[in-house]
Order: sequence, then C-alpha cells, then structure tokens
Amino acid sequence: MYDVIIVGGGPAGMTAGLYLARAGIKTLILEKETVGGQIAAAINVDNYPGHLTITGSEISTIMYEQVINAGAEYEFENVINIHNGKIKQVVTEDNVYDCKVVIIASGSKYRKLGLDAEDKYVGNGVHFCTACDGAFYKDKEVAVVGGANTAVANAIYLADIAKKVYLINRGSELKSEKVRVNELLKKTNVEIMYNTTVENINGEKHLETIDIKTAGITKNLKIDGLFESIGMDAETELVDNLLVKNDCNYIMSKDCTTDIEGIFVAGDCREKDVRQLTTATSDGTITAYLAIDYLKGN
Repeated sequence: MYDVIIVGGGPAGMTAGLYLARAGIKTLILEKETVGGQIAAAINVDNYPGHLTITGSEISTIMYEQVINAGAEYEFENVINIHNGKIKQVVTEDNVYDCKVVIIASGSKYRKLGLDAEDKYVGNGVHFCTACDGAFYKDKEVAVVGGANTAVANAIYLADIAKKVYLINRGSELKSEKVRVNELLKKTNVEIMYNTTVENINGEKHLETIDIKTAGITKNLKIDGLFESIGMDAETELVDNLLVKNDCNYIMSKDCTTDIEGIFVAGDCREKDVRQLTTATSDGTITAYLAIDYLKGN
C-alpha cells in the first residue's frame, strides 16, 4: 500500500515525488521508458532557471537522484489501467499496486506525420531524437520537419554533423524563438524550405528519398535521414474510460485536479497553453500539495 503513486517519471512526476517524499509520504513513481521522459533526449536546455545550459540527460539524472535520496521509490513498469475507489489500484503489465492517491504525469510522445508505411521506416531512416541518432548521419544529407523550437534546435544540432540539412516547414515563417532562428541562419549548410510538406517516404528497407510538395508542385528529394519534429501527442490511453479528455487526448484540467477525488494530473499530458520544463515542474509541485491536502482529509 502506497500513499501516492505517480504515473510517469518525467520532470512533473519527479517534482511531485520529491515534494511528497520530503513530506514523509510513501510514494512510488512508475515510468515505462526512460528517467526524465522526453526531456532526457534534449540536446541542450538553456531556459531552465539556475542553469546557463544543461543537457536533458544531465537534468534528468539530477532529478532522479533527488527523488531517490528523498525516499521515493522509482520503478520501470508500464501502467495499463487505473481502477478508482477509496483505495485505488494501479495496474501495470507485471503488477497491481494499491494506493490512496494517483497523480497522472504520463507526458507525451512524438507526433508522426501520418504517412502510409511511415512506421516501416522508424529507426530505418526516420527518427525523432537528434541526440540519440544524429551521429549516424555524419557527412550525410538529412531533413528536419517542423518549424518551432524543437525543429530549429534539431536543425542547428545536425548542421554540425551532417553535410547538408533541409528544414522543411509547412508555414511561411518559423515559429521558433528569435535567438534560435538567428543561430540557425548562421549555418551555411542549412536550407529552409517554406510552405513545404512531406507527402511520402520512399525506399526499400531503409529511407532513400522523400516526396515533398511546395506551392502545389511535388518533387523527389534524396536524403539519408529524416527527423520528425512536429510536436507531441498526450500519452493518456490509460485513462480513456476514467477521465475527461479534449479532442487532442489531453486530460482536461485547469488546476491539476480532475473530476475524481484523489486523482490529479501534472505535466504535458494536461490540457494547457504552455508546455515547458518549468511548467511541468510547477504542475508537479501543485499536485504534491493537492495530494498532501487530500491525504490529510482521508
């Protein structure tokens, strides 16, 4: 029996776990993949207070050490269901855990382009994490799809590795921070393709070319690798029959509470306007205090 089980071991989940453990509350964090979640793959984090710059892996490791040292438990298990009740049950692929409070901090996953046979090329020329896979494309030609902060940061990173980088943006301008755009424009081996979409991925076992469309004209572009950087989708399938979600599968909550007593939500899986590392840790802090107040009354 745990006081609180946190589903998701990213910044939101680990922040909640830190505050709860320091309050002497028996806490279990369940993470299905990597310590830190998606932030662990970030090349550089330059906008988190207290650090001029830090890698996603470094900050994830620091957070993990903090929650463990504070006394929280952290297990790698995939949560597949949650049963509500006075005593709640969190069901993983291997175990069933009982608790009084559940915090959903399951985060989000990489969004795909939605092309036919796209999954065939994931890991075979199609990638999402430049820090993980960028080194495979030294002196080769690659493309990045997207126009916001992540896409621009990935293009900058790849420009120092690859021979040529195409940044494919469906809009007429980049939506990234100005400082990042200015840095990108200094890269002489980067070509920005505006008002352009990827229509198809081609190749036998490995990506060989992509079809792109600009102003109604389709052409074939030969590249060695494609990095999709078009955003994230909420990882909320585990609460399909439990909590209310919006059309994009984000859990609807304005203040980290839900319609069910003793179940709270934090981080990128929650419906909100801004999804940043700072807002994730803020949510984690809020849900920890909500959980503490709930436990006092129950």
